[in-house]
Amino acid sequence: MGQRVLRNRRTLYEREGELSAVDEALAELTGLGTDGAAPGDRPLGALLAFAGRAGIGKTTLLAEVRRRAAAQGCTVLSARGGEQEQRVAFHVARQLLQPRLAGAPEAELRASLGSWYDIVGPALGLCAPTEGAPPDQQGLRDGLDWVLTHLALRQAPMVLVLDDAHWADPESLGWLAAFAPRAEQLPLLVVVAYRPDELPEHADAFRGLPGRAGGRPHGLEPLSADAVAGLVRESLGDHADDAFCHECWAVTAGNPFEAVELTAKVSDRGLDPTEAGAPLLRDLAAAVKGSGLIARLERLGPSAVRFAWACAVLGTEIHPALAAAVAGLGHEEAADAADALRGARVLTGVETLEFVHPLIATAVYRAIPPATRVALHGQAAWCVTDDGQGATAAARHLLETHPEGDTWVVRQLRAAAGETLRAGAPDTARAYLARALREPPPAKERAAVLHELGSASLLTEPATTVNHLRAALQEPIAEPALRHHIVYRLSQVLAHSDRLAEASETLAREIHVTGDARVRLRMLSEQFMWDAFRADEPDHPSRSRRLTRLADRIKGRDLTERYVIGLRTWDAIQRGEPAEVALQHAERALAGGLGWAEADRGFEVPVLVALAFMYADRPDRTEELFAAGIADFERQGWRGAHLSFAYTLLGYVRYRRGRLAEAEEHARSGLRLAERVGPGTPAHWYAVGILIQTLIARGRTEEAARLAEDHAFREPFPAAVVFPDAQTVYGELLLARGLTKDAAAELSAAGRRLEPRGIRNPSWCPWQLHLARAEAHDAPERALTTALDALTRARRFGAPSAIGQALRTAAEVSTGESRLTYLRESVAYLERSPAAYELACALVALGAELRDAELLRRGLDTAVQCDADALAVQARAELSAAMEQTKGATP
Repeated sequence: MGQRVLRNRRTLYEREGELSAVDEALAELTGLGTDGAAPGDRPLGALLAFAGRAGIGKTTLLAEVRRRAAAQGCTVLSARGGEQEQRVAFHVARQLLQPRLAGAPEAELRASLGSWYDIVGPALGLCAPTEGAPPDQQGLRDGLDWVLTHLALRQAPMVLVLDDAHWADPESLGWLAAFAPRAEQLPLLVVVAYRPDELPEHADAFRGLPGRAGGRPHGLEPLSADAVAGLVRESLGDHADDAFCHECWAVTAGNPFEAVELTAKVSDRGLDPTEAGAPLLRDLAAAVKGSGLIARLERLGPSAVRFAWACAVLGTEIHPALAAAVAGLGHEEAADAADALRGARVLTGVETLEFVHPLIATAVYRAIPPATRVALHGQAAWCVTDDGQGATAAARHLLETHPEGDTWVVRQLRAAAGETLRAGAPDTARAYLARALREPPPAKERAAVLHELGSASLLTEPATTVNHLRAALQEPIAEPALRHHIVYRLSQVLAHSDRLAEASETLAREIHVTGDARVRLRMLSEQFMWDAFRADEPDHPSRSRRLTRLADRIKGRDLTERYVIGLRTWDAIQRGEPAEVALQHAERALAGGLGWAEADRGFEVPVLVALAFMYADRPDRTEELFAAGIADFERQGWRGAHLSFAYTLLGYVRYRRGRLAEAEEHARSGLRLAERVGPGTPAHWYAVGILIQTLIARGRTEEAARLAEDHAFREPFPAAVVFPDAQTVYGELLLARGLTKDAAAELSAAGRRLEPRGIRNPSWCPWQLHLARAEAHDAPERALTTALDALTRARRFGAPSAIGQALRTAAEVSTGESRLTYLRESVAYLERSPAAYELACALVALGAELRDAELLRRGLDTAVQCDADALAVQARAELSAAMEQTKGATP
């Protein structure tokens, strides 16, 4: 790379402002700043971006950044996007991180990466992907964040340099764009350069820079006439006259790359740099780019042209022997061609070749005749495979070839898609499989390719996944197992797209034609599950009876049977059967193991079983199961919707235990994760509903109302059952705001929806309790009837928290001695339950009714422990009034 280094060592003209920004950032990073601040008082890192059109000097500037960083003792990570490598997933991430990690023994690498080894290792090319479900996008990004953060801390100060960011692969660029703003909290300087008109939308974070970076990228401008004159005289000598230098500036428009190449051409031609030679400059400048460059290349001979074409197809980090194989040249002929191209300043390097400038690479690639270009990509695919680089290396070339019905091409693309998907790049895998489908594959393989294509689209394009999987079912399928997997996946994606009825119907159709009893049981269990989540299920009581008969008959010998028993557990909870019945089934389901990250299974049933313990007043058991489940998710790298559900529902457990501040924290964490998954998803409804309930309990009703408005938490409610029930939570919010008539209408509607389905457990959905409070304003008798009906149901379920809460509601809508009786009984039940917030409410209500200071003190202490701020204020006021009354009664 000698010529490249020499060119980069030229004086950097008119880049003083950019270099000053670099020096300032490096001084801050290395602790050499002169602002007098102590190291802990200022941010260490920064993000700098340089934007400009092709040839403007970005690469030369970044070379100087690397030189200055190394001179100051910084660890330098460096990468460069490539026009031909944009479809190679994690290409840039591997350039940055692999050199710092590769080469270590596996045991050392596992110790270094810990639980992230199996998640980020395949993406960085450090290990083969494991079997099973791949990490989700957020999990993989979190893992890459962890690796870079720890490298930055261990090898500080660190400078990360990314050139040609506009050509970085989407997976790497999306990760870096999200990570870059965090550099200010680390001993890490991130420096990127890109062409602004070619920067993809998902990298917009680089356009609006944070903090000390100045709020925007540094735009690189063309050189002035004086700067070009300095560059010309540095290359050709001080005798270059003003007229000649000015003409050099005019014909290059101040473009540094073109100016440097022009001076090299002048030197090659032996042209005298005086006014007399100036008229020849325009023709020489034309030879530097575009058609002139290609004409210059063609004069080097057909072997050199062929070799240059092969290099342009291969992209960056080109091995001469591989380029020779792609070009179809012998060893000596290829060596002569490479020498000629180096002499013409087209290529640079010896053991590894690269183009002197990306502009040259682009011009050469675009000059290849289309048919020849396709053929060269096909040859490159064969050559990289023969070189042992694997299917993924071949796949990017196969994307550029024409479909010919070649089974080898299909096989390579499917293999590459499998590797890429398991490494965490579903978009790239989808591109490979879509191309395989166009080849096309043999008829007997078409269903399998469609299944793989649908699986690759599962998390990012569910509607597309449905289309692919339905198309797969229309194909002849010789292997029953493949058909079953397609049906499972199709029902899953339909359910997760809020199309639960279609998910159930898909399974129902297949159950009727499936001969295998175990497969039929698996499909039946999944149909039971999706029906359980259907808000519009037409025949819930019948399903419940069938599920009961089936669950009582099976023993839990395998995962499918345990899922059925788990669903029976949840049905018992919703219907309000005695809590001990639900817990008996829950323990049966757990007896043989019920992991949260089982291959080809959802996590819904294990979560439902865990929550059954919470409703039955055993939240410690729920939290124990949640801790194990969250660990399963994190080991698998599932940190999107899965982790959102886990944190959100863990917040719900804390809410029901009366640990409101913790509940709020978990719910907000779940909401942040849900927002990354997308609005309107079940994860989003869960998170917002739980956070609203928690805020109401803390007395922050207006904040809860703003949250509901910001997140469109209102009708239409989701087709899937969520908990807490979204419509009931909305009615509770209306009631808290004093809108009793609106609340009564909403809660009555919730009851009309749930009653026909046999969902009558006020512990699961307290719509009757809130409705009774809403009705008390205008129809007190009806309110009491509603409350007492809920109390009857709570007593049947038998959990002390459910009975105590229902008794407190009955007291609220009662008068006289009945009110006191209900309150005393409520306190007695709630004292035996884990529902601390409900106990605080009952204590304050009973203490206020009796003007009992001791009860009010207990209620106040409990409210404070729960972080129930508004209730604590109420308790203090009631206690003060009770104390005053006591003083007044004292003679």
